[in-house]
Amino acid sequence: MKYGYVRISRSKMNNERQVRNILAKYPTAKIIEEIHTRTSFVGRKEWDKLMRQVKKGDTIVFDSVSRMCGNAEEGTKIYEDLFSKGVELVFLKEPQINTEVFKSALENQIDIVVNTGNNATDNLLSNIVTALNDYTIEIAKQQIKIVFEQAEKEVMDLHQRTKEGMETARLNGKQIGRKEGVKVETNKSKQAKEIIQKHSIDFGGSLQDIDVITLCGISRKTYYKYKKELRQA
Repeated sequence: MKYGYVRISRSKMNNERQVRNILAKYPTAKIIEEIHTRTSFVGRKEWDKLMRQVKKGDTIVFDSVSRMCGNAEEGTKIYEDLFSKGVELVFLKEPQINTEVFKSALENQIDIVVNTGNNATDNLLSNIVTALNDYTIEIAKQQIKIVFEQAEKEVMDLHQRTKEGMETARLNGKQIGRKEGVKVETNKSKQAKEIIQKHSIDFGGSLQDIDVITLCGISRKTYYKYKKELRQA
């Protein structure tokens, strides 16, 4: 089974780019969408569900390593855990750390049977081969960690630039965030209020509250809140 894991940090963000990139390479992948603001895995509901069902031989595709995790230490550990379980990981923008590459590094280890007849020579050569194999694996692990560290740095840099930009705007007299006491009215609330004003018997219409609530498709609490706001307007 192939999965495409898509993570965005806000509900209003568009995930089309990530989805398009994944499906271009893996058109049959099942897209898993996550809205998660923090860099860690903690609190990722969709990720937790995926981890409960993913099994050996499955593939998880990410648009980039930052979509998997923005925390280097945590990301590296999860990478190794999934690799040990036989789950293939694909990073479209960082193919150098795809698990297939790591697997090749393991398979390409030097395998030499040393038997020269001299114990000292055999021990020396065996230790050299073991050291070279260990070195190969450690280099592969370091490359994986470096990519995760770079992703973490990019996230931190973005947060810092955003913070500095907001502070600069504030110093220049621009309003940051919503002004205290100012209410933002959504299209849904506007439509509901229009229906209330048109059909509620309290505003000259012909329908009772229960019928208007059904017509608006909102809760009783929201309905009476809107009625109160309309009377105060």
